[in-house]
Amino acid sequence: MNNKGCFGIGTIGLVLIGAIALVIFWGIGIRNGFVGSEQNVNEKWANVETVYQKRANLIPNLERTVKSYAKFEQETLTKVIEARSKATQVTIDPTNMTEADLAKFQAAQGELSGALSRLMAVVEQYPNLKADQQFIDFQREYTAIENSIRAETVNYNAAVKEYNTSIKVFPNNIIANFSNFKEKPLFKADAGAEKAPEVFTE
Repeated sequence: MNNKGCFGIGTIGLVLIGAIALVIFWGIGIRNGFVGSEQNVNEKWANVETVYQKRANLIPNLERTVKSYAKFEQETLTKVIEARSKATQVTIDPTNMTEADLAKFQAAQGELSGALSRLMAVVEQYPNLKADQQFIDFQREYTAIENSIRAETVNYNAAVKEYNTSIKVFPNNIIANFSNFKEKPLFKADAGAEKAPEVFTE
């Protein structure tokens, strides 16, 4: 009888140990999934930063081209240069990104977009500048980069939505809370951002 009792207790113990092990391995698997999703978000954010940096890198060429036309409105160009400086100074750590961080980044980039749009409107008054080959090359690159910006921000938002969903659904949220995985902010579209840039005319 005693042997049977010991055998019974031993079986229950093994079952409990097995159940605990399964829970631990399940938790590890869930957490590893969070890590992969977060890395995907970080990668997509790096792509967003890259295309914005490419846009900023175009400005010096634009500046040199525009300055060659002495009568061009220097104040408009100066605002573009100042906006570029502000935009390139705003950096974000994607591992600790907050809505406030992303809003600040978007505001700086939006200021540069606005300054560039105003400059392009002024260029319309300068047919010779508009026909300059260097300026035409800038137009082509700028339009391509603006389209890339839209594509990369959409990709980033898709990765964030997938990550945020994975850490918020039950019972994943329990593991996320214990592992300190926090919700990531979404890139909010500006009014009219769904349209391609229309800063140039034929």
